[in-house]
Amino acid sequence: MATEFKLPELGENVDSADVVRVLIAPGDSVDKEQPVVEVESDKAALEVPSSVAGVVSEVLVKEGDKVKPGQVLFTVDANGAGKKPAPKKAKADKPEAKAPKKQEESKPAKSKADESKTTATGSAPAAPAPAGAEGPVFASPSVRQFAREIGVEIAQVTGSGPGGRISVDDVKKFAREAKGAGPATASPAAEGAPAAVKLPDFTRWGPVRREKMSNVRRTTVRHMALSWSQVPHVTLNNRADITAIEEMRQRLKGKAEAAGGKLTVTAILLKVLAAGLKAHPKLNASLDVAAGEVVFKDYVHIGVAADTDRGLVVPVVRDVDAKSIVQLAVELTELAEKARAGRLSPDQMAGGTFTLTNLGGVGVEHFTPIVNFPEVAILAVGTARRRLVESAGQFSPRLILPLSLSIDHRLVDGADGARFLQWVVDALQTPLFAEM
Repeated sequence: MATEFKLPELGENVDSADVVRVLIAPGDSVDKEQPVVEVESDKAALEVPSSVAGVVSEVLVKEGDKVKPGQVLFTVDANGAGKKPAPKKAKADKPEAKAPKKQEESKPAKSKADESKTTATGSAPAAPAPAGAEGPVFASPSVRQFAREIGVEIAQVTGSGPGGRISVDDVKKFAREAKGAGPATASPAAEGAPAAVKLPDFTRWGPVRREKMSNVRRTTVRHMALSWSQVPHVTLNNRADITAIEEMRQRLKGKAEAAGGKLTVTAILLKVLAAGLKAHPKLNASLDVAAGEVVFKDYVHIGVAADTDRGLVVPVVRDVDAKSIVQLAVELTELAEKARAGRLSPDQMAGGTFTLTNLGGVGVEHFTPIVNFPEVAILAVGTARRRLVESAGQFSPRLILPLSLSIDHRLVDGADGARFLQWVVDALQTPLFAEM
């Protein structure tokens, strides 16, 4: 009897993903924990391991398919004899033909012909009902997140798409009606989505090339627009003398390497920031405008922006305040490797309370980072350079690190941000915590 392998849950509020690569074919032998398919959601790309063992009888998905948790991806015969899968092919290779895809009962969309037939027979309802009244909520992860961020209960929204699927526009319409506003009261930019702008025909001036945006890039587009439109940004600049920090880093880097990590200024900054956020809890909070409350978090989870081939991702280091610098160095190294390989799980990019971004490696000094909503602050780090600094009438070369702090001015006043940034500067210049 064939055993089905169903796509497991991919993380909180992740209800669909795109199949990037299928790593098995009919006749292959599959072991438990063996990667069988690579998928990409709005939050991450990851390989999915098999929870079943046997010989693949039928593969029900192919590259480019959209799949949902609980959907059957393939079946195996536990008693069959098969071959091991061939080595992974490069993504550019033409995918092998796969078995026809089985119809998914849970898929809400219908063909245009089916929709026309349903309308003609009068069997479809005159208007879709709110999702919560009919059962499952059909909405993508990005739509669900958008609803949460503007304080809308997704189950109360009426979907206008096929099968009642909910779009961002449906959420916006519900939010406007809930406020008693007319259709033209709120612009898309004000609600966190970029306004639709018609581009010129660039082919008038020469050849062009178009590439489809990845899920990661689409998420970045939406989230950056939301953060920029929702958060009134103020950026404060300062510089820290990290000469003593660099001396300490040189002393401890061997210890970090022996533990499997690389001791960087970023790892040291994490430790400083954790202590600073404990001393200035307002910068470790979020603003709940709908409830009229400030949410103070008693944990410190710091996101570290990472530049990858897939785009910008922000893995989160949890409980930074409870870890040593060496532990943080090891964890950062592991997260960086996963980020570059596209193997971060959704949970590893969720729950941040503050974000750190470092462009020092590409020669940038001060820059204005965008607050990672619903956080209220982000610290940007530039390139450290040796400069002559005067002290008691004497000039000496010191290693100076530029820092830029962007804050959500709705919650964090300029003086609050300045005091926090100065606290970080002072801590870096007197690294008493250094041997921790």
